[in-house]
Amino acid sequence: MQPMRKLRETLQALADREHCLFTGSDFAALFPDLGQMPVLLSRAGDAGILRRVCKGLYLYPVRDLVHGKLLFHAAARLRASEFNYISLETVLSDAGVISQVPINWITLMSSGRSYVVDCGEFGHIEFIHTARRPTDLADRLTYDADCHLWRASVPLALRDMKSTHRSLDLLDEETLNELV
Repeated sequence: MQPMRKLRETLQALADREHCLFTGSDFAALFPDLGQMPVLLSRAGDAGILRRVCKGLYLYPVRDLVHGKLLFHAAARLRASEFNYISLETVLSDAGVISQVPINWITLMSSGRSYVVDCGEFGHIEFIHTARRPTDLADRLTYDADCHLWRASVPLALRDMKSTHRSLDLLDEETLNELV
């Protein structure tokens, strides 16, 4: 079977709304003997089978995918081996503590290095390094099943903002006092 056809049929069989992001290593497992994986992925993109989200991560467009969660799902896939949690401006904006809503930009604390991932038309993922361990934060984190990531409480997000020296100018003190 031709690689493009095999790729299309495999994705149709495996992908769904929750599992539609794939890494290069996922495809390498599917085609262990194919030496020209970048060429296949490029052609799949040109054919509309896949969309490149960022370096090494591809989206199989599923009709009912909720694009609002795509960056969160991408962050979970990109740093699957690290401790990550949604925090900083993303949590504070969701709680109404920050007056401006970041559009297509999410912020996470990560045990990995600090880095901003450019996801093109989809937005940006900002990872900020933390040395804190999950056991130290367990009582201030909840699992967000929709995002596939842990989420900081408002007090923890505020603490992260202060410890990373992020601007506190946009905080609504009145709303913050109600929540903390």
